[in-house]
Amino acid sequence: MNGRREPPVVSLAAGAIAALGATLVAGVLWAHAAPGDPRTGVFWAFGVALGFVLQRSRFCFASAFRDLFLFGSGRIMRGILAGLAVASAGFALLMWRMVPDPTLGMVAPEAHAVPLGLHLVLGGILFGVGMVLAGGCVSGSLYRIGEGYVASAVALMGILAGLGAGAHTWNFWWRASIARSPVVWLPAAGGYVGGLAVTFALLAVAYVLVVWRETRAGLPAAPSPVAPGPAAGSSLAAPSGAGLLDRLAVALAAVLVRGWSPTAGGVALGVLNVWLYLAHMPWGVTGELSRWAIGVLEIAGVGPGPLQGAGTLSGCALVGTRGPWISHALTLDVGMVAGAFAGALLAGEFRIRRPAERRRYVQALAGGLLMGYGASLAMGCTIGAFFSAIPSLALNGWVFAAALALGARVGVSVIRRIA
Repeated sequence: MNGRREPPVVSLAAGAIAALGATLVAGVLWAHAAPGDPRTGVFWAFGVALGFVLQRSRFCFASAFRDLFLFGSGRIMRGILAGLAVASAGFALLMWRMVPDPTLGMVAPEAHAVPLGLHLVLGGILFGVGMVLAGGCVSGSLYRIGEGYVASAVALMGILAGLGAGAHTWNFWWRASIARSPVVWLPAAGGYVGGLAVTFALLAVAYVLVVWRETRAGLPAAPSPVAPGPAAGSSLAAPSGAGLLDRLAVALAAVLVRGWSPTAGGVALGVLNVWLYLAHMPWGVTGELSRWAIGVLEIAGVGPGPLQGAGTLSGCALVGTRGPWISHALTLDVGMVAGAFAGALLAGEFRIRRPAERRRYVQALAGGLLMGYGASLAMGCTIGAFFSAIPSLALNGWVFAAALALGARVGVSVIRRIA
C-alpha cells in the first residue's frame, strides 16, 4: 500500500456509469447540433475513448522522450513502439484494400504521407523543444486539461497562436521547401510487404536503442507490461468468497480506476487509430486546431489569406477553408478532453491544478508557441506527423521522429538550465 486512499468500489461503479452516460449523452446532443455531418457522433465517441485511454495510461509523448533523455527510462517509449506496431499492421491492411497496387503512383487516401524536406526537420525540432518546455505535447495538453491542469490550457493557447503564426508564413515555406519536396511512401517502392518490413525493422532498431539507453542508465530490466494487480485487502481486490456482483465491480474498477501500463495504453491507442482510419481517416489533432486559429484571426481582421497548396496535402496540414465551427474533427478533439475528464473523475484524480511558480505559465505558453509553429511546418504533431504517419508507411513519419528526438534533447537541456 502506498498510503493513497482508494475510493470504494460501489461508488466507483456508480460514478463510472454516471460519468460515461453523461459523456455519451453530451456526444449525441452535439451530433444533432452539427447538421450535415453525420460523423460528428462517431468522432465524439472516438475522442472520448482516446482521451480516456490517454488519461488512464498516462500516455504522454513528451514524457516518453523527456524520460528517456533525462532519466534513461524507456517505459512510455516502449508503449509508443507497441502502438506503432499494432497500427502499422492495421493500416497496411486498410491501405491494401483501398490501393491494391501501390506501385502505380497513387498514395492511399487519407494516409499521412506528406512532402519530406527541410520544413519537416525544422518543424520536428521546434515541436520537440516546445513539448518538453510545455510539459506535454498537443494530445498531452488536451488530456491534462481534462484532468484540471491550468498550465496545459495555457499551452493550448500557445499552440493556437503558433498555428496562426505558421499560417502567416505558410506561403513562404510552400515556395521555399514544401512544394519542391518529394512524398516518399514506402509501399510505392517495395509494396506493402516491403513497406511493412522496413517499418518493423526500424521499430526493432528503436526498441534496441531504448533498451540500450536504459542499460546505460543502470535501470533494471523492463517489468511486465501488465500492471500489477491490487494488493490483498485493497478495496480494488475481491475478497475471498466474494459474490458475482462484487467480482464484476472489481473487474470494472480494474479498467476504469486502476492505472494502465503504457504498453496497454499504446496497444489500445493503436487499435483505436486503425478503427478511426476504417471509419474515415487516421488520428489527427492539429488540423482542426489550425482551422479554429485561422478562423479567429480572420474574425479579428488579421487572417493569413489563401494558403498555397495546403488543400492538396494530407495529414494535418493547415486548414484555411471556411466551414461550420462544429465539425467531426472538432468533436474528436473536444471528445479527448471529455474522455480524460471522465477517466480522471472515475479514478478520483481530477482537481484544478495551478502551477506553483508564475514562470511555469510563461514556459507553457512559449512551449505551446513552438509546438504550434512546428506543427504547421510538419503538417502534424506527435499524433498526425508521428503516431499516424509511421503506420501510414510514410518515410516522413521517421524523419519527423528523428527531428522530434533531437528537439526533445535540446528541450531537456533547456529545462535543466531553467531548473
